[in-house]
Amino acid sequence: MLWAKSKATIVAALAVLMLAGCSAVNMASGDSGERGLSPLAPLGEVPIPKDNPMSEAKVELGRMLFFDRRLSGDGTMSCASCHMPEMAFTDSLPISLNYPTTRNWRNSPTLINIGYARTLFHDGRAVSLEEQALFPMMSAFEMNQNLDFMEEEIREVPQYVAAFKDAFGAGVTRYRIAQAIAAYERTIVSKNVPLDRYLAGDVSALSADAKAGMELFLGKAGCIRCHGGAYMSDGGYHANGVPENEMVTDDPRTAITVRFVAKVSGYEDYENLTEDPGRYLVTKRPRDWKAFRTPTLREVARTSPYMHNGVFATLEEVIEFYDGGAGEGNSERLAPLGLSADEKRSLMLFLTEALSGNEIEVKYPKIP
Repeated sequence: MLWAKSKATIVAALAVLMLAGCSAVNMASGDSGERGLSPLAPLGEVPIPKDNPMSEAKVELGRMLFFDRRLSGDGTMSCASCHMPEMAFTDSLPISLNYPTTRNWRNSPTLINIGYARTLFHDGRAVSLEEQALFPMMSAFEMNQNLDFMEEEIREVPQYVAAFKDAFGAGVTRYRIAQAIAAYERTIVSKNVPLDRYLAGDVSALSADAKAGMELFLGKAGCIRCHGGAYMSDGGYHANGVPENEMVTDDPRTAITVRFVAKVSGYEDYENLTEDPGRYLVTKRPRDWKAFRTPTLREVARTSPYMHNGVFATLEEVIEFYDGGAGEGNSERLAPLGLSADEKRSLMLFLTEALSGNEIEVKYPKIP
């Protein structure tokens, strides 16, 4: 028994060393944002900001607000409308449907493990969950809510008044609404993930095929270049030449949203815009044209479709895209990988088998 435990510890240590070595060797230059050099690692505790400490009362308040349709202008939408628990906290659509008669121009990222993200949204325009929570509420094509009116709606509900007093010792404000929702979102964490168990010393947590896929992930496939660390994201922004989704130009509702967002972002030629400029609209830096935040790969098997615009329906398509050297003119200068059919299968097994934890059980609240 002692030998078995020692062997497991040694194997885990070697695995971590291998990960560290491979991550350093396979990193490339040409950053577009922050490039992480850290190896794969188990998830630790969710970071909690000092100005929004966790409490059971706050989380329960945030849970109610997350599912409450009062947060939208006409009372038809809640946060959960685009981040459905049964869809891995996405809406499983290539381009999200939002406020009635409108449509988004991107899809809904998963909220699983979102507490570990350094920036939010596909273009990174929010730097905290508290800041992120208010964006969709105010957005004309997402929840279309007036925040002053929303505060009064919530204040009119005695149960909410009492819940805010319990959670904050104070009354209803938009910022406290955002803090409560953020606190709830930090509890949405995947558990019992095979990769984490393997890195902790359980050598039986991954199949032989998944281990072969991990070696490809770290080596030949080069995925570790952008998907390292415990969160499996470098936190950077990369223009990989992802094809445009035809819905951006073919659906008038989406075309309206494209022009609207570009207009309010200060893009002068917004009337003629037919593609998604990505992070450029946030920074106005040429290097960020069509660059998007590196998503986490944790729970990736459950979060289709893929890319900011859902242009790839399956992970097989994503692997083929990168095996071919990504899209035309990608700023990372990615070369074709030359993966064999067996290697693609192994890589797929790693992404699906090793990175998927238990189903997240959601306690649905009674809305006051």
